[in-house]
Amino acid sequence: MQMMMAFFETEAEFSARTDPERSPAYWGAWMAYMDALRAAGVILGGNPLHPPATASTLRRRGGTRQVQDGPFADSKEQLAGYVILEVPDLDVALAWAERAPCAVTGAVELRPVLTCPGS
Repeated sequence: MQMMMAFFETEAEFSARTDPERSPAYWGAWMAYMDALRAAGVILGGNPLHPPATASTLRRRGGTRQVQDGPFADSKEQLAGYVILEVPDLDVALAWAERAPCAVTGAVELRPVLTCPGS
């Protein structure tokens, strides 16, 4: 089964990405985690994302396009990246999610990938 694993990080974690003192530990933890996913053969793809301030949210209301810059929700954790896994079941996906560096301070959401009819 394919599962999307979405990583949510705090503002402090986003700032650690570029902080010269904290970035080696931040990126080291993520690289070790991603290497473990690759070594296990369960990762199909994925990417980290730029900080939430770079986002744009589009809605259509009354036939009009509305675009909002930055994150659309004021929350403690923001979407930081995602991977697509190929795993036998939810329990295996949960075991991998628990190992994510952001699981301690942020969150990891797991969601089955939907196969669209005709694809």
